[in-house]
Amino acid sequence: MTVITVHAPKGRLSRERRAELAESLTDAVLVPEVGQFAPAARAGFQVHFVEREPDMMAVGGRLLADAGQDPDVMVIDVTVMDGDWRREVRAEVIERVLAAMARACGRTEPSPAWWVTFRVVDEGSWGSRGGVLSVLSLLGTGVFTEEKAEAVRTALGA
Repeated sequence: MTVITVHAPKGRLSRERRAELAESLTDAVLVPEVGQFAPAARAGFQVHFVEREPDMMAVGGRLLADAGQDPDVMVIDVTVMDGDWRREVRAEVIERVLAAMARACGRTEPSPAWWVTFRVVDEGSWGSRGGVLSVLSLLGTGVFTEEKAEAVRTALGA
């Protein structure tokens, strides 16, 4: 399970951009997470868009509503199950997320006011369907490459 939450000023992302981002942000995390493009794994991803009024966001200690300009501010939170999240894999996800945001927003590069946070939920700390979930139970589904499945097992000491 992966949840990606995009916090943006109200009206910043049109419905069309949100539709594009729902897919591109999913794939930005999915490929590094499972080791390959696996459309079947998309079912385990959620993307949430949260809009805030300009008087509910601030940069540099000033509300966007009072700043006299409309800075391109966003926070993208990526929350994943425990697994193979070495520093270089996290960096790849963050770079892929920022690139997907830039493409969807018609920019050649990400805004310096876009921030990505990457959170790993410890094994045994994520639940659904009335119970606790484990990434280990997903390793045999065919969406993880064998190399990535082994890296996950190693990372979790399984």
